[in-house]
Amino acid sequence: MKTALKITAFAAAVAATFGTAYGVGSTVTPVTAGKQHGEPTGHGDHGRQDDHGNHGGHGGMAGKEAAVPGGLQISERGYTLALKTPRIAAAGERTELSFAITKDDTGRKVTAYRTEHGKQLHLIVASRDLTVYRHLHPVRAADGTWTTPVELPKAGDYRVFADFAPQSEKEGLTLGADLSVAGKYAPQDLPAPSATAGAGDGYEVRLSGKPTAGAASQLTLSVSRNGKPVTDLQPYLGSYGHLVALRSGDLAYLHVHPNEGGPGPEVSFTATAPSTGTYRLFLDFKHNGTVRTAEFTVQAGRSGSDHSEGHGH
Repeated sequence: MKTALKITAFAAAVAATFGTAYGVGSTVTPVTAGKQHGEPTGHGDHGRQDDHGNHGGHGGMAGKEAAVPGGLQISERGYTLALKTPRIAAAGERTELSFAITKDDTGRKVTAYRTEHGKQLHLIVASRDLTVYRHLHPVRAADGTWTTPVELPKAGDYRVFADFAPQSEKEGLTLGADLSVAGKYAPQDLPAPSATAGAGDGYEVRLSGKPTAGAASQLTLSVSRNGKPVTDLQPYLGSYGHLVALRSGDLAYLHVHPNEGGPGPEVSFTATAPSTGTYRLFLDFKHNGTVRTAEFTVQAGRSGSDHSEGHGH
């Protein structure tokens, strides 16, 4: 199947946006571009507007001023990500992350959230060098404290992204905070761009197409196992695939969800990169009861129609 996926854009007005995506069936709330989850849909509504009416977080060009990209701020729109465990004592040990979302005006913890794709809050943890990625679903206590076990394989600096939609808000948001793991740190280079990525146990995902800065291009992800196409992908949190993209350098964050089609082997989407540069794509999919992740490094090239640079103008 080569069904176009409408992607919810997750970056700022001029940063970190990937266009439209398609995936699961009518049982999944549609995710649409522009409002980006504010209709309301998706993993939180990241098509938020700033005080000037510009779409922030994950939108495209939306005005003369650009809002800060999703996940780059610890506080936004009156909410703060209060990470209780900003430091982990040792790599490779299972530990518990604890945090809360607080209201800036009262200091109180938020306890009422909308459920988005089966969860009230989605937590992403990624190393600064983008070689470690975790998609977690913490549990909230009655007082608003969230906790989740995590095991990070190496020392170094990490970024925590909380993707949520307060019950009292029409639109969701993504907040980010720094996390460190004690120990000797040796940052790794990003893996080289490749058209294929393994996901363990004989699974392989092939990526065709290439994102282009400022122009839509089609990307297709095809899942196979031991050389045979996988045609019976299982819904995971209400969809056949979840895609997170992080921009190398600032870790601007976007999260996308299919909303019709499936169940494989191909999932396609139309992507528009906000700028040239390097991105890491993390595709979560479920098969035979196990959630797996395929990771890609991609280079966003320049659109042939973009003559704003490099042509002597």
